[in-house]
Amino acid sequence: MVIFKKAADLQDFITNKRNEQQLKLGFIPTMGALHEGHLSLIEAAKKQECLTVCSIFVNPTQFNDPEDFKKYPNTLTADTKTLLDAQCDILFIPDVQEIYPNGFDAVKTYAFGYLETIFEGAQRPGHFEGVGKVVARLLELVQPQLLFLGQKDAQQCLVIKALIKQMHWEQKTSVIIVPTIRNKQGLALSSRNLRLNETEQQQALALYQSLQFINAAKTTTTFVLAQQHCEALLRQNHCKIEYIALADAETLKPLADFDHQKDMIVLIAARVGAVRLIDNLLI
Repeated sequence: MVIFKKAADLQDFITNKRNEQQLKLGFIPTMGALHEGHLSLIEAAKKQECLTVCSIFVNPTQFNDPEDFKKYPNTLTADTKTLLDAQCDILFIPDVQEIYPNGFDAVKTYAFGYLETIFEGAQRPGHFEGVGKVVARLLELVQPQLLFLGQKDAQQCLVIKALIKQMHWEQKTSVIIVPTIRNKQGLALSSRNLRLNETEQQQALALYQSLQFINAAKTTTTFVLAQQHCEALLRQNHCKIEYIALADAETLKPLADFDHQKDMIVLIAARVGAVRLIDNLLI
């Protein structure tokens, strides 16, 4: 695995590789604290026979809570070994100056319409604007043919697809969505799980249990009744609910009730202790 801190060095290396052989470039942008979910993206890129680039950059512009940014795990040494063991080809670890050489405000801002007003957009004002800034910048620097993203961040996946469309990069970069990876109990893997103590990890299982309940109830009851059951389950497990929502899986537009003519998704966000968790399930 080759490690780069400067985009110019990364670009020279990629250009030389492409001149030597016809390679697809697969890109996995991360903020570090890597887990099996991230490794599933590396594996997906490898299956596509890509030259695989993983970036680690904790992006300040997508944290609407400064304390959340300060507490985000920094595990670069362990992450580097993890990627080496996973046979990642290239690790890109830029600093803030490399991504935002002229400051945060000098980077183009993209708007994502209603996606910025619902669910994660409503709960985290400015978050997707920050995501758009950093992903656009990373795409410009890496120039991948394939971009690998995790289903756990379903709304972010749609935002990034919209970003690529606004950049007019549909012919340059295709998005591959990889299914959510869970632990044996069903908890969706997340870098934030590192901040959960043992009791909180057990309480957090109520998120996936709620998603499973709604999926099982979709043909026997209304969404509102299923939602109320799950709200009670989460409260019993000391989870502070932000939303439990049903939406069109293709557009993420909210649905008032189950609509079996559509592909649907259930989305959930809750705080367990001081840690904010999200999850979703296609139904």
